[in-house]
Amino acid sequence: MRSSEEPEGFDGEASNTSMISGASSPYQTTTEPVHSRNVFGGIRCDMEYLKSHFGILKVVEVVLSLIAFICIETIMMCSPCGGVYFFEFVSCSAFVVTGVLLLIFTLNLHTKVPHVNWSLTDLINTAASTFFFVLSSLVLACMNHNTGAEIAAVIFGFLVTAVYGVNTFLAVRKWRLGSQRATQSNDYMRARTASRGEMEARSDLA
Repeated sequence: MRSSEEPEGFDGEASNTSMISGASSPYQTTTEPVHSRNVFGGIRCDMEYLKSHFGILKVVEVVLSLIAFICIETIMMCSPCGGVYFFEFVSCSAFVVTGVLLLIFTLNLHTKVPHVNWSLTDLINTAASTFFFVLSSLVLACMNHNTGAEIAAVIFGFLVTAVYGVNTFLAVRKWRLGSQRATQSNDYMRARTASRGEMEARSDLA
């Protein structure tokens, strides 16, 4: 009799074990959608940004910086060369950094990295480029040999300085508007939380 009861016990334990393991198994089927984690899956060209003021200014900045860099690179002989080297570094750096930011904003890559304050990053780049371009253009204007390449580099240097200056003004205004909206949103949430607390306190007293 004992031998006939033991298989039933084992079968019951086996079935219970299978039910428990099936309930706690991490490989159960689910109906929840699986979201793709591919960061570059939604890349698209944002033509609206290219048509905006910031997009147009950035394209002009990249083009003028490249022309200024090409002009300074055509200089074969210089003495002293400090102004030439400084202008060369500034124009090359501005072309690379602004070009990268233009690519990021045009392809909407900044939406994939929301932890970075892109408005502030753009503001810092434009302000720094304005300062260094005007400084390097003044130095090159004072330390040149009146060659055609140097004069052209100075002209394009001041042109791109003006464009960066306009971009800096617009970026500062955009950053201030964003800060004001964030402050207003925080004040609204605080007032709403306080009013909700007063309503709950009144209901408790009633």
